[in-house]
Amino acid sequence: METYAKALLYAIPFFMILLVVEILYGYFVKNQQYTVMDTVSSISSGLTNILKDSLGLGLVLVTYPFLVENLAITTIKTTWLVWVVAFVAIDFAGYWNHRLNHKINFFWNQHVIHHSSEAFNLACALRQPISNLIGYFAFLLIPAALLGVPHEVIAILAPIHLFAQFWYHTQHISKMGWLEYVIITPSQHRVHHAINPEYIDKNLGQILCLWDRIFGTFQEELDEVPPQYGVLKPAATWNPILINFQHFWRLLKDAWRTKNYADKFKIWFMPTGWRPLDVKTRYPIPIIEDVYHFERYDTPASKALKGYAIFQLFATLFFLLFMFFNYANSSFENLLVYGAFVFVGVYGYTTLMDRTSYAVWIEVVRGIFGLGLVIYTKDWFGMNTYFDYASILVEMYFLATIIGGVYFTYFDKNEQHTVLNAT
Repeated sequence: METYAKALLYAIPFFMILLVVEILYGYFVKNQQYTVMDTVSSISSGLTNILKDSLGLGLVLVTYPFLVENLAITTIKTTWLVWVVAFVAIDFAGYWNHRLNHKINFFWNQHVIHHSSEAFNLACALRQPISNLIGYFAFLLIPAALLGVPHEVIAILAPIHLFAQFWYHTQHISKMGWLEYVIITPSQHRVHHAINPEYIDKNLGQILCLWDRIFGTFQEELDEVPPQYGVLKPAATWNPILINFQHFWRLLKDAWRTKNYADKFKIWFMPTGWRPLDVKTRYPIPIIEDVYHFERYDTPASKALKGYAIFQLFATLFFLLFMFFNYANSSFENLLVYGAFVFVGVYGYTTLMDRTSYAVWIEVVRGIFGLGLVIYTKDWFGMNTYFDYASILVEMYFLATIIGGVYFTYFDKNEQHTVLNAT
């Protein structure tokens, strides 16, 4: 985990720079694909994902080293061939993992966050899950284990393979000629994120488009069918933590409500969207019927609130980078407490962005606890060692959080309502 944390110190700034480049490009060509609230929500989702992964939260059913140790029937000797086979094996496993996520109710819960944005840009690529708490991906790497691909090779290639899926989340790159027959391109991935009936559950590949073409899930982007983005059951929140468990909560309620005992079990493993007939009739869930004409999620947001959301995002990013920088010097217990502050912080300010009434209590309580911890320890998890007056700055941050929670709940919100009523 320490190695992963160090890698994130470099990866996160790199991704943020690419986001800024795309935002600036969209501004100058007058084709902006970003809005403040959606972007803050997307980046915040990515921060919670890497926080969860860096803390090692979750249950791993089986590890790849265990599989290769017990299943290998041969060993590939040629160095270059090992890397090629490992890459193809990871990409093949990624395709089937992705397909499972789209096709089975239970697995869709851990992937819906990635599709929840109604925009399509590099920021939405960062919408990664925290609900994937059961690790089973190693099972899909059995072909690599049988061939004796060393686990060190898999460990190096896996994050590279993941990061290589970032670039094609953009609307600024059109079709790429012959490369459309080799790799996943932005055009192909726009199809994948679209909710148009022609595009649903298509282009499930991650790097190579070979698997989609072999297994019948390939779909070209059509000029006459412009992609529309989001999910058919809209998330209707900026809070990425809520989005991560929305589908699971629906499944849980349906399993409880249905009178059919077989359906209580079956619902988890049926195709995505399947519901017991009795529950579907009594508790209908609105689904987008016309993908070209539906109300996209938005909330009243003054320039002050947008600025505050950006401030909270960068503060969270700073706290997270410090955690990774100081990872080796922190106990696991301290990392958990630190991580809890970050999680609650993301939950608090994104709930405030939703204009939810109880957001003020989250912000005030976390602000008070944060202030209390800094005053009690006279530090912020060792930050004073690296920065002069660090604890004072952190105290000012938590004080701003308390003031912001109150102001944007009781004052700025009223001003927004006055403006809306006047128009």
